[in-house]
Amino acid sequence: MSKETKRERFIRVAETRTNKIISMIKLLGNCATPTNYEYTKDDVKKIFDAIDKELKCTKNKFLGSNEGNEKFSLK
Repeated sequence: MSKETKRERFIRVAETRTNKIISMIKLLGNCATPTNYEYTKDDVKKIFDAIDKELKCTKNKFLGSNEGNEKFSLK
């Protein structure tokens, strides 16, 4: 039984989590059907601003910064 290296563990975990995030983004896209949902341009802006902000914060963690950790709400 060979021990998994840190690199191998990173690849396994990062690929799984990235694929989950991509799937969730696709599910969010299902909310764009106006026959099923009612939303405003402001709602859409808030959603994507929050996603963009979290992406930036997470990218910064990889680059050595540790900013941001807020929950999203349309309220």
